[in-house]
Order: sequence, then C-alpha cells, then structure tokens
Amino acid sequence: MPLNVRAAVVHGPNQPFVVEEVQLEGPRAGEVLVQVKTTGLCHSDLHAYEGKVPWQFPAILGHEAACVVVECGPGVTQFKVGDHIIPFLIPHCGKCAYCQSPKTNLCVEAFARLRPRESRFSLGGKPITQLWGLGTFAEYTVLPVDTIAKVRDDAPFDPICYIGCGATTGLGAALFAAKVERGSSVIVFGLGGIGLNVVQGARLAGAKTIIGIDTNPEKESIARRFGATEFVDPRKVEKLTSHLMKLTGGGADYTFECIGLPLVMRQAFECTNPAWGTSYVVGVAPSGSEVSAIPGNLMMGRHWTGCYMGGARLSRLPEIVDWYVDKKIDLDSLVTHRLKLEQIGEGFEMMKRGESIRSVVVL
Repeated sequence: MPLNVRAAVVHGPNQPFVVEEVQLEGPRAGEVLVQVKTTGLCHSDLHAYEGKVPWQFPAILGHEAACVVVECGPGVTQFKVGDHIIPFLIPHCGKCAYCQSPKTNLCVEAFARLRPRESRFSLGGKPITQLWGLGTFAEYTVLPVDTIAKVRDDAPFDPICYIGCGATTGLGAALFAAKVERGSSVIVFGLGGIGLNVVQGARLAGAKTIIGIDTNPEKESIARRFGATEFVDPRKVEKLTSHLMKLTGGGADYTFECIGLPLVMRQAFECTNPAWGTSYVVGVAPSGSEVSAIPGNLMMGRHWTGCYMGGARLSRLPEIVDWYVDKKIDLDSLVTHRLKLEQIGEGFEMMKRGESIRSVVVL
C-alpha cells in the first residue's frame, strides 16, 4: 500500500508551493525509503523552481537533506533500518568508466538523473516528479542506494543536511578540485552559502591571500571570520580586474565563480595569473547561457574549468560530517533560518532577496 506523505508540491514554474498529502510507493530493488529529518533550500532548487533549468512539473523539489532509513527494498544489504544517511546528486554505480577513473567524481548515471525519471510520488493517481531523482521537500522519500551515504548517528541533522550539496560544493572546490596549495592566492566571487565554504576550504588548505567579492557589504564580517583576508565590493572599484591583479601581485593562483553569471565568470577568469592561474566555474548559470573569452588570455597557460559538486564523490560525505563534528569546519553560522514545511515559499523569497545564507526546513 502506498504511504500517505505530506510534501511541498510545485505545480508549475514560479507557482506557489502547496503542502499536500501525496502518495509514495515503497522501495523497489536497490532503493530505500527514508524519513527526511531536515532539508536545505539551495539555489539549484530555486533555478528549477523559476524554470531556469528544465524540469517537469508538478514536482517535489529538494535535494539537500539528512534522513533516516525506515525500510530497505529487496536486495539492499549495505544499509539497514535506522541508518542516518545523506543523499548526493552524483550517484556511484561503481561500474562505469567514470566511476573507475581517478580523473572525475562523476558517474555516467549522474547525467541520466538530471532528467525526470519514473517517480515514486503521485497525487490523485498522476505522477509527481522528484527533482533529480531525490525530491526531499517531503516527510518521506524513496532513494536509490547508489546515491546515499551512511554517516555517523551522533551528528545533528540540522546542519549536516547542508553537506549534501552547498557545503561540499564549496569546500570541495577548494580542497578536492583545485587542491589549493599552502601560501597560494585565492579570489572567491559571491559570498553566499557556496562561496563562504570555498573561503573556509581555502583557509583549511593554508592559502595566504583569500579575497572575497560581493556586492553586499554585510558579507564582509562573516567572510573574514571564515578566512578571507580581503573583501572587495565591486561597485566601489572602477576597474575590478586591474584592482584584483594588483592585490594578488599579478593575478590569483585560483579563482572561483560562485554566482552563476557569465559576465562574472569571465571576470574571475581574467584576474588569474596569466601563466598558471586556474579559474573554476562553480555557480550554475541559467540554461542556454554562454560565456566567452579572448583567446590571448588562454594562450599563455591560464586554465578555465568547472567542478561539479566540488569534485567530491559520494564516499567523501562521511569524512566531511566528521570535519563538522570535530569542529574543523563551521556550518552552524551558515544556517541562518529554520523553517517548517509550510514556510518553504517564504524561504525561497528570502533566497531571492539575499536575506539568507542557508535556510533549513526541519521536519
């Protein structure tokens, strides 16, 4: 018998969230039924909500969560009832060429799950899609076992859901993808939930210069607390690229664009060291966006690349939870709002206005 579950359903792009009782099928082979304890509101959810990335509605959004396993499907042996888990956007099938390669954190299945697939949710007999195969804006959801990581059960659900996306994307960009070296220079464009985690990742790596860029002057204090050595409001600088080249003594070793704006991606690229600087595209741009560069800025040795989910694999999540419990990283300061399921719409409005770093829905 399907389980009746309360969920925040969106019936079309930019339409209000409606908390409804939906039906959820039990887990099939290779799946688990989980109770969602906390789920974060991420800008990637906002992009899907606004139709900036293609998705099929009606939908249950949400992908950043901390959950407890309540039922295992046939053949599932690596998890048991009561396990604390975090889902991740990149599965690990363990069989494809991507999973076998040390060159990437991707799995071939990651591409397939960015498109709507068969959902376990329905309303009135009609299917409701689960965003990227997850759909965590619900009391319960069904997840494939190759996309969840078991984590320690003494870590609080409230902040560790953030490790399922935003925290890992930022920390990983600095530590796993760029592998920032001690003494290097780093510039971070956009000091939201991801950018601030890039900052603390660069600090953990021992970067000497960490410059935070944001148009909101209120971000300066928390950026400095997380490790930024300089703060720049681009509106107050006449020639931003020249200013940053000067601050870094000829260009940064690493830059990270954490906003999702093609113009800023180009700025981030152009203020790297012309011989060896590397610029990482971390922010998600609207579907169909394009970015360009002057070929001469590439010829001498600059690198322009991206990193999905911070270059992290599913197996890294328990380690990052350990970092939080051991106070190696700070997540508590970044969870600025705690909401009920019925307040998801308010949370999205705060995200749009830039009033929150990370809002977490506590179920």
